[in-house]
Amino acid sequence: MTETIHIGNNALEELTKLLQNRAFNKVVVLVDEHTLAHCYPQLKPHLPAHELIQIQSGEEHKTLQTCEIIWQRMTELHLDRWSVLVNLGGGVIGDMGGFCAAVFKRGIYFVQVPTTLLAQVDASVGGKTGIDFHGLKNHIGVYQEPQAVFIDPAFLQTLPQRQLKSGYAEIIKHWLIADKEKFEEQRLIGMMMDNWEELIRHSVAIKSKVVESDPLEGGLRKILNFGHTVGHAVETYLMSQPNRAILHGEAIAVGMVCEAFLSVKKELLSEEDLGKIELFLEMVYEKVVLKREDIEQIAVLALQDKKNSGFSINCTLLRGIGHAVYNQPITLHDIEESLRYYESL
Repeated sequence: MTETIHIGNNALEELTKLLQNRAFNKVVVLVDEHTLAHCYPQLKPHLPAHELIQIQSGEEHKTLQTCEIIWQRMTELHLDRWSVLVNLGGGVIGDMGGFCAAVFKRGIYFVQVPTTLLAQVDASVGGKTGIDFHGLKNHIGVYQEPQAVFIDPAFLQTLPQRQLKSGYAEIIKHWLIADKEKFEEQRLIGMMMDNWEELIRHSVAIKSKVVESDPLEGGLRKILNFGHTVGHAVETYLMSQPNRAILHGEAIAVGMVCEAFLSVKKELLSEEDLGKIELFLEMVYEKVVLKREDIEQIAVLALQDKKNSGFSINCTLLRGIGHAVYNQPITLHDIEESLRYYESL
């Protein structure tokens, strides 16, 4: 990774330094209605003269149609390849803003200022950008690292508890794939904590180390997708159902239970460890209601997972807590079985 990551209550001061020291022709901030109201006032004092581009919040707006709106405004503002886009928001803003910047005039500069826990510990780090396409998660995108990432935990004070829980799922994932000791310590505490900054730093360090060794996801980086083969399918399916959409982290929590179950089935994980994972996730997350008739349709969506090769579904599983293995072949039947297992809990 070549981007610089600043974490802490002085992160926005570091953003000021970057914008002062680099001769950017124009500075533009991408916001949605929530970050404009709750986060932009904290950011504005740290910015030079700038323009705003506002879009609608929500995963349902992470589309080519919204990109067209962003690109049109970029064109109207006469942005050139020496302009910089400041993405102020959660995963949707970061993914879509990064993608729009990466392809506009073959690439302009952008920085990430993540405002949700999910974006601070996962989405803003690693250079993945992208949008959904015809309901499929992150189906179109590019790898393009930002100039820098500025993570200020103070933004988390603007979030409802449900959003914090969503981000916490990615933190749990990082422990499950890379830090058994931290998982064992934290599972006795649940989500009770006073210092988010410490957890953010720890989580970002895990992801950064993996990404640095495999920036384009040719191998090891795939371990970061634990919980996501099934989780993305659940998220995509429920997003298409009236009044059933759930948050990304809630879907990943489902996926982690399912993929831990498959790890046991493949004789990689012990029943005891599966029980620990289930109890921890049940302590933090409400059960997602899945109907029997949903399961086959959810499983089929996994055929579109980006880790697949041809018609082989490749999944990341656990060889014990704290150690993930990637490119593990699973079948549609496996996914259906794991979802029935989750439903039965």
